Amino acid sequence: MTEPGFAEVAALVRRRAGIVLTDDKSYLLETRLGPVLQRFGFANLRVLGEKLRAAPGEALERAVTEALTTHESSFFRDSRPFEHLRGLLPRLAAAKPPGERLRIWSAACSTGQEAYSIAMLAAEAFGAGAARSVEILGTDISGEIVARAREGVFSQFEVQRGLPIRALMTYFQQDGARWRVKPELRALVRFEERNLLADCGGLGRFDVIFCRNVLIYFDTPTKTRVLEMMARMLAGQGVLYLGAAETVVGLTSRLAPLPSERGVYAVAAQRAAA
Repeated sequence: MTEPGFAEVAALVRRRAGIVLTDDKSYLLETRLGPVLQRFGFANLRVLGEKLRAAPGEALERAVTEALTTHESSFFRDSRPFEHLRGLLPRLAAAKPPGERLRIWSAACSTGQEAYSIAMLAAEAFGAGAARSVEILGTDISGEIVARAREGVFSQFEVQRGLPIRALMTYFQQDGARWRVKPELRALVRFEERNLLADCGGLGRFDVIFCRNVLIYFDTPTKTRVLEMMARMLAGQGVLYLGAAETVVGLTSRLAPLPSERGVYAVAAQRAAA
């Protein structure tokens, strides 16, 4: 039996974030939504559900959605995409007209570890000229999470998850018990609040898009819509990185896998050249 209010919450997060909240996840509601109940003065989930059916308001809808959005992240998570990107960056840069920067999008960037990991690879590849060579954009549906990513401050636990000690010493400075991204690395990345269910075409075209471990939360029509949008936003010989458990098969014909590379896709017409 699902929690009281589950149906209303599930409908909300599906509409606003594309997240499919199945009945077996109803147990998460009390834990995840506890702070929301307290903030808005609701006695329990049933009262929350009643409010969502009536007139919830933007602030409540946003709070519920953000509470149920997964923000799991770590530096250089699943290292293979980053190893592939390390080899790809010089080739992509060489194909650019003089003075034109590579554009990289970290979609659903959470607290910024992925975007900053990409920035470290760019700093390694282009040295002092990285700011002239690459532009990295991180986006997330949660304004609170975007603010944390923009701040670029991480706990000891967070930097121990996937970040090599050499990179920690090179690109971070200690700030009490926390670690702060150095200004020269932070300058390579900007963060914006964006919802992938909206049309993100206004962001322009990108040479590289990371959208990993996001599609698994969407239903099939939403996956297709997001993938086709990203295919339109890929420039030239650009590539899209998905999570290891994600695929474009059966979802869109606009994208095709790169040979021998799991989770790396290019616009179908560009596959042979890539």
